[in-house]
Amino acid sequence: MKEAAGFHFKTYLLIAFIAFFAPLGNVLLGKGMKNVGSARNWAPSEVVQILERILGSGYIWLGIASLLTFFVAYMLVLTWADYSYVQPSSSLAYAVTGVLSYFLLGETITPLRWLGIAVICVGVFVVGHTPPRTTEPA
Repeated sequence: MKEAAGFHFKTYLLIAFIAFFAPLGNVLLGKGMKNVGSARNWAPSEVVQILERILGSGYIWLGIASLLTFFVAYMLVLTWADYSYVQPSSSLAYAVTGVLSYFLLGETITPLRWLGIAVICVGVFVVGHTPPRTTEPA
């Protein structure tokens, strides 16, 4: 990884953005699509009505904005941090997904699922505390 002033702060900040905005976008899209409903017979008129409901849904647009925020943060952090560090660190999004699904979607998260999320977070902690091994240019 390239060392720069404020490297740790900006990296942690953007990883926090990645870990929050990716699941937020997905949860908002899920909530929006549940409100839209599904096509029953896929008649062209019904598909047009569904597309109109999708384009008119505030949850869908907020989800898209959240996913765009995630994508920009992801691209930025990959310009200076190792992918082998960023990708596992962004797995903290699993914990955020569980919390957001519980509070925004009203889903029940079983204790076994919470345990799985905790195992992932511990793995992320271990990966985050290992030194980077970037290959030096020849």
